Amino acid sequence: MTLTPFIQSTEQRNMIAQLHTLKEVIQTRGAEADRTNGFPADNFEDLLDIGYNTLTLPKAYGGKGFGIYDMLLCQETLASFDAATALSIGWHLGIVGDLYDQKFWDEDTLQTFATKITDERALTNRLLSEAITGSPTRGGRPGTQAVFLDGKWHVKGRKSFASLSYATTHYITSAWIEDKQAIGYFIIPHATAGVSIEETWDMLGMRGTASHDVLFDVELPEEAFVEWLAAPRTKANGWMLHIPAVYLGIAQAARDYALQFARTYQPNSLPHPIGELPHIQDKIGQIELKLKTSRHFLYDVAAKFEKPETRDDMTLELGAAKHIVVNNALDIVDLAMRIVGAQSLKADSPLNRYYRDVRAGLSNPPMDDMTISKLAKAALAEA
Repeated sequence: MTLTPFIQSTEQRNMIAQLHTLKEVIQTRGAEADRTNGFPADNFEDLLDIGYNTLTLPKAYGGKGFGIYDMLLCQETLASFDAATALSIGWHLGIVGDLYDQKFWDEDTLQTFATKITDERALTNRLLSEAITGSPTRGGRPGTQAVFLDGKWHVKGRKSFASLSYATTHYITSAWIEDKQAIGYFIIPHATAGVSIEETWDMLGMRGTASHDVLFDVELPEEAFVEWLAAPRTKANGWMLHIPAVYLGIAQAARDYALQFARTYQPNSLPHPIGELPHIQDKIGQIELKLKTSRHFLYDVAAKFEKPETRDDMTLELGAAKHIVVNNALDIVDLAMRIVGAQSLKADSPLNRYYRDVRAGLSNPPMDDMTISKLAKAALAEA
């Protein structure tokens, strides 16, 4: 199954075509970054060259003006080349889309930041996770502290899971402001004195995201403060669907690899390729069913979320989409490995990497237990 039935516009088709021109180099660099626990920096330079960082910036601010549905098509495509690259830049795309959709900042700051994206090739990420808080979706208070003194903000702390750490030009960082008893957000340029990266990222999967720890001990101008977090957000964030799109891309890549293997591998014990065996066809059929289920659910939720008349009804479906796509992707990679057999365990097998990368989806928000709990409570309330 391809994305063709889901492509709805010339703009979508053109961007996907541009991504395909980069497929081979992105795949090669991504595999090397996984092998060495490195960072495929040139992948992001190539993506910046085609304006990929402006994808979700509204046209009114100089961007391409892609919506959530558009973004998913591109992210799924990119993830089928290299999931770590897609997940890393996906945080930037989702944050920019949400930021300008909800207008969290004042207009002058939004305009200034938009110029940095369009003219200075800016990339950003919200740094929220800390070792002492666990997942920020659980509501822990950041240990990073911010104090306003003598006309400057003094921010000190350590953030973990900072995907895209080396390529990020502007960190959006949460900090606890003691005298206000509240959490605030600050824009901290990567070149600021007192910013450093500690190479702590040595994981089984998504190795090329370079999700190292970022340390801050900085002085910032007053305007670096951009936003209060007075309470948990009340509006659902559909831009977070960039996460399941990545794992759908992994599933598609695993399917393609297994299918090619089944079409061409013919041991001398058989008069035909293994794809003609009933038990192999059963696995391929299961893969196709799970892919169709995931893709239709994900893109239907995205399309309905973008319509004002149905957006409010999609809150639970956003979490359900991530749950369905990621867990189906886990199954699809497993089935693909069963088709290929022991060769899938080789260090240089793409399936080896897909198997490790897809596991990371379970740790991306929203967590499965929170999604299931919300669905259950909603059902009980409705009854």
